[in-house]
Amino acid sequence: MDENAKTPANNGSRKKIAMGIFIFLTILGGVVIFFYLQYKSAHISTDDAFIDGHVHIIASKVPGTVKAVPVEDNAPVKKGDLLVEIDETDYDVRVREAGSGLNAEKAKRQEAEKRVEVAKRQFEELGYRVEAAKANLVLQEANLRQAELDLQRARGLLEKEAIPKDRFDRTRTAYDVAVAQVKASRDQLRQVEASLETQKATIRQAESSVLSQSAVISQRDATLKTAELNQGYTRIFAPVDGYVTKRSVERGNQIQAGQPLMAVVPLSDIWVIANYKETQLEKVKPGQSVDIKVDTFPGKVFKGKVDSIMAGTGAAFSLFPPENATGNFVKVVQRVPVKVVFEKDADKDHVLRVGMSVAPTVIVK
Repeated sequence: MDENAKTPANNGSRKKIAMGIFIFLTILGGVVIFFYLQYKSAHISTDDAFIDGHVHIIASKVPGTVKAVPVEDNAPVKKGDLLVEIDETDYDVRVREAGSGLNAEKAKRQEAEKRVEVAKRQFEELGYRVEAAKANLVLQEANLRQAELDLQRARGLLEKEAIPKDRFDRTRTAYDVAVAQVKASRDQLRQVEASLETQKATIRQAESSVLSQSAVISQRDATLKTAELNQGYTRIFAPVDGYVTKRSVERGNQIQAGQPLMAVVPLSDIWVIANYKETQLEKVKPGQSVDIKVDTFPGKVFKGKVDSIMAGTGAAFSLFPPENATGNFVKVVQRVPVKVVFEKDADKDHVLRVGMSVAPTVIVK
């Protein structure tokens, strides 16, 4: 009888204990869910992210035969280190040929300049001759005027029979000589002036030859500079500090201009591209702290911050962007790339590589 009485009491106690445990677990679960939701609202994460960086494709500007490749795949290089050397024999010949052509044209211009100087001196001499011819004409005209006066006086004296006939004849002859001398002086002046104009044309022609030769020299100089540039392009140097990768050239290869030979990746300047859902970006702002976990290094967290948010979704800038105005529309949550940069010295040992998968978490509170 006593045992039967205790059984209902024990059952009641067990129910109370079970109910208490259930209430406790419910409250505990609610608290856990509350704090989990608080954490999720303050920590925006995604696993659709990877490391990106600058990739400098190394290509030749000139064709030729590879003479040397002093770097190996995955080797570190400094800015200015020699990466590829092309056989420069052909380009040396072109430089010498262009230099010889330039010197020959310069010699021709010097000859043309000398012709200009000689022509100008001759022009100056002709100028003096013109002045002398003008002075001589003035003198001869004065003599003519005097001879004309003498002839008029002699004619009057002859009419009065004050002078003999032979004297009158000599006076008339002197007048005729003066007329001839004036005519000869005028002809000489016209001849010298014509020679002066001809010399002007000669000077213009010589100066034009100098200008033409200067243009040829400019062209030859440009050819020489081009040849020197191509000669310099036979040595290809590293554009930045980084690591060599994708090397596809060997010594003795025949390469063409623009052919990719290798790539240089500067691991000191890398970042994360995180493709967040558009519904996650409400609270994400540039400058917020980011915890970055890398699949290659589990348990290690790299620090960074939000740099910028892309101006469009990934689909909007794809090769074939969606055209929602045609066909049946199905709403799809889009992803927006977010650029996350590493803090200074976050990867001072350069263990991260471009393309690695990461899981960034933006801390918005």
